[in-house]
Amino acid sequence: MTWNLWWCFGPWERRQQAILDVLRDLRPDAVGLQEVWARGEDNLAGRLAAALGMHWTWAPSPAPGRWRERLGDPAIDLGNAVLSRWPVTEQAVIRLPAGADLDDGRLALYARLDAPGHPVPFFTTQLTAAPHASAVRREQVVALAGFVAAHRAGTSFPPVVTGDHNAWPDSDEMRLLGGYRTAPAVPGQVLLDAWEYADPAAPAVTWDAANPYVAATFEPSARIDYIHVGAPGPDGLGRVLAVRRAADGPVAGVWPSDHAAVVADLQHHPPGRTP
Repeated sequence: MTWNLWWCFGPWERRQQAILDVLRDLRPDAVGLQEVWARGEDNLAGRLAAALGMHWTWAPSPAPGRWRERLGDPAIDLGNAVLSRWPVTEQAVIRLPAGADLDDGRLALYARLDAPGHPVPFFTTQLTAAPHASAVRREQVVALAGFVAAHRAGTSFPPVVTGDHNAWPDSDEMRLLGGYRTAPAVPGQVLLDAWEYADPAAPAVTWDAANPYVAATFEPSARIDYIHVGAPGPDGLGRVLAVRRAADGPVAGVWPSDHAAVVADLQHHPPGRTP
């Protein structure tokens, strides 16, 4: 699962409960979270993990000033996180490249998840948001792809890359990340957009003008949140079985975030065998 949680903007206390309710209902094995806040030892990812009985790790932005200013809180830290049903045995972080005018400390976070039989190399990130910054996002994708290549070995399970990429599916940066509609950023490395396996009639946009938080920006609806998965391993290990949008409406009268989530079901054992 991937989900951008929109820091602590809007009706935060009600949103926090709605986020937790969604996660309790979906019971995902692993979640890449973007826009996660912390104040000292109080960390949103830690709160969620404790309530759900999950493992977690997170990486704070090294340059949170812009968001601290918007939130009016100079003590807040901001970053990305991973929640996992399984223990996290490795973690690594890279800072994504951006020019001085756009650099707000975007990161990619890697966590190796100790799933039974096949450890999962799991990644989450958030690319630069400026609409005109496709060239910057291309540079960030090159860095992200290299980061994935550096940490994907040692397991038959393909890498799982989650994130808010702030880019439309047909953009240069998303074609580059996938590597199957243009030359891949890392030779031979293909990351399949899980949504290619979705019901074509299913609602796809994750930045949705039906959401009042999005409507207030006057921006068009778009699919900008993704789960990418490497080529399946032996016997279809890690292949996409299903994918769908989630958290795409109010929960107890409040929208949980300004983004919808994406949930993918991946094959974690040979067909006909129960894990």
